Amino acid sequence: MNDAPYEVLTMGRVGVDVYPLQIGVGLEDVETFGKYLGGSPTNVAVAAARYGRRSAVITRTGDDPFGRYIHSALQGFGVADRFVSAVDGLPTPVTFCEIFPPDHFPLYFYRRPKAPDLEIHVDELDLDAIRSADVFWVTGTGLSVEPSRTATMAALEARGNSGITVVDLDYRPMFWPDATTAHDVIGAALPHATVAVGNLDECEIAVGERDPRAAAKAIRATGVELAVVKQGPAGVLGDDGADVVVVPPVVIEVVNGLGAGDAFGGALCHGLLAGWGLARILRFANAAGAIVASRLACADAMPTIEEVEALLAEERP
Repeated sequence: MNDAPYEVLTMGRVGVDVYPLQIGVGLEDVETFGKYLGGSPTNVAVAAARYGRRSAVITRTGDDPFGRYIHSALQGFGVADRFVSAVDGLPTPVTFCEIFPPDHFPLYFYRRPKAPDLEIHVDELDLDAIRSADVFWVTGTGLSVEPSRTATMAALEARGNSGITVVDLDYRPMFWPDATTAHDVIGAALPHATVAVGNLDECEIAVGERDPRAAAKAIRATGVELAVVKQGPAGVLGDDGADVVVVPPVVIEVVNGLGAGDAFGGALCHGLLAGWGLARILRFANAAGAIVASRLACADAMPTIEEVEALLAEERP
């Protein structure tokens, strides 16, 4: 077994995405579906692996066929599954979506009675692997309930602000008891991060601001070095204290927008590890997200460096 530190280590949600193969049709009328690896931090690890980064994910599945599929899919994508374990009695989560381009993609999470990825315990964590990873990535969903909340905070504390530690705000209201709890818990996690990423709604939950510049400033006031605020059609804003950079979106025909943010995340990790300037990182990440938005799946759709660079070349005047 290769015990070299991981370049990208993510922690949190995993599952199986069951997406309709008919576009613009409600689930009640869909006849055929495709099965794909899913879960935001899992997709980020896959995206980073596409760029040749040594990646792994910390998560849990059910002890069932879908759980076995997740191990097989991770191995196929070149993502280490050594930190993926099964939970007896809980099914592997399944997520359905409806696809109504360009901007309506309802999600239906089947994560009851509880998702196994929320049963991550502190005593199961490999804190040495977490400390040594070049990039460690956690999500707001992992903070939503116990024991995952305590385990995620313990992992962040173990990092001690070493390397690149990313908190993906990832606020999904159905996973939280209320917005106030989310604000308090995510707010407590931010001082342990060097990078925070979120859209306007997520920023408002985390720091009470939805104006992009004000949100980035408020995030950085918690001790975060780089705040990345996704603005939808207005592009993405990055604030690292030295510069505030706004990069417009890449124009592309949208098929399914659900994996774009995870593609952005994996590309962000790659650019940070490469030591690129902020503007180059955000342009690359935007293009990666656009490519995935033009495809049906999430993990399976993650682009290569060559594909991203080709799209960027088309965008240049």
